[in-house]
Amino acid sequence: MANSTPEIKYTQIFINNEFVDAVSGKVFPTVNPSTGKKIVDIAEGDKADVDLAVEAAKAAFQRSGKWRQMDASARGKLLYKLADLMERDVQQIASLESLDNGKPYTNAVYDVHGSILCLRYCAGWADKITGETVPSDGPHLTYTRKEPFGVVGQIIPWNYPLLMLAWKWGPALAAGCTIVMKPAEQTPLTALYMCSLAKEAGFPPGVVNMVPGYGPTAGNAITMHPEIRKVAFTGSVEVGKMVMAGAASNLKKVSLELGGKSPLVICNDVDVNEAAQIAYAGVFENMGQCCIAATRTFVQEEIYDAFVQKASELAKGRKVGNPFSQGTQHGPQIDETQFKKILGYIETAKKEGAKLESGGVRVGEEGYFIEPTVFSNVTDDMTIAKEEIFGPVQSIIKFKTLDEAIERANATNFGLAAGIVTKSLNNALTFSNAVEAGSVWVNTYLAVAVQAPFGGYKQSGVGREMGKEGIEEYLETKTVSIRLPAKV
Repeated sequence: MANSTPEIKYTQIFINNEFVDAVSGKVFPTVNPSTGKKIVDIAEGDKADVDLAVEAAKAAFQRSGKWRQMDASARGKLLYKLADLMERDVQQIASLESLDNGKPYTNAVYDVHGSILCLRYCAGWADKITGETVPSDGPHLTYTRKEPFGVVGQIIPWNYPLLMLAWKWGPALAAGCTIVMKPAEQTPLTALYMCSLAKEAGFPPGVVNMVPGYGPTAGNAITMHPEIRKVAFTGSVEVGKMVMAGAASNLKKVSLELGGKSPLVICNDVDVNEAAQIAYAGVFENMGQCCIAATRTFVQEEIYDAFVQKASELAKGRKVGNPFSQGTQHGPQIDETQFKKILGYIETAKKEGAKLESGGVRVGEEGYFIEPTVFSNVTDDMTIAKEEIFGPVQSIIKFKTLDEAIERANATNFGLAAGIVTKSLNNALTFSNAVEAGSVWVNTYLAVAVQAPFGGYKQSGVGREMGKEGIEEYLETKTVSIRLPAKV
């Protein structure tokens, strides 16, 4: 059952399997976005704490250490154990996630189960990471080995705190790496709770380390640290560029999952009600705080007016309120900064000539709630059609032909996801082949699977998470050649 006041046991930095205060003694508040009030103070890590975490992670990765000597299958068993402990504590974890992030409790439960699924998928990979024999010329036996990078830094966002932790822990631990992670300063509670479960599961000291803090201090210390071999970041393009620049300090391998301005193309051969439902789910999921949100909804002109009417009805019917109340579909935005930013985009859209069909205003006097918002008559040059809003704003754009829609869909620096709703196989294949995006969905949206790689084209990212490709992001390839005895 949901608990709107879950017990908060863990507020300190986690290093070497112990919870400790920050070296500086500083703390920072984590805030309940439903009220705007402080939940609890969290230890504020910075460079000194990252240095200690890296030291612990490096020691755990020593060749003679327990983690490196552990059978690959045993690493998998630890991940399975961690997933089992999460299953035991679903209600506590989901309550912490909902309290700290603001997402409806039912959505938080879904995220916990998705995270469990991710860890179990990665656990299965642990003893299936193999190299190859290579038919090289000459009297040589040549083969490749897949080896873990070593100490990896990971920086996760606030929109899916638990899922993004699982997406990064799972592949790194399956590969045999050790981790120094920074959770988003807005949402550290579930990350710290997960550290307690990792210790309970039996991960050796130093394998998992967690340093809550701010990006310019703790985050920058991770990206710049000379002993970290790889850094993985999920967040905005702006910060992603800073992470890549920092990683250049010692040429760390980088994987980045960044922003999006994803197009969803609705063709005129579809059932309008069904298409509107797909688009509605695609844009308002997680209060619009979703990197793959279908914020550019392209609708063919013959069904445009009918679609706009249905989209507006759906948005008006979405229940906004307390994340712990039964039936709530839509919680608050993450914090005051994001709240004001979204309202600013809405005002800009109205000034630039977009037609407000529904929403667009604050809900209540407490917390950071915004009504699901629908704009029609949006053109490609408008700010809301170009910039990532990261909020509950649907921009409905008219198009004539599929070729035109494809060109306009690709006219962006982003390329994370895209979708099409059509009854035509030709339309579906033409669009899927031509659109510049890492994930393409046909007659559905948000169909992310742990078994399939996820990532972006262009400025939406570098590398992939999940699937086989996600595991490989944490592996080096070593080539070994052995001279064989000459034939007599």
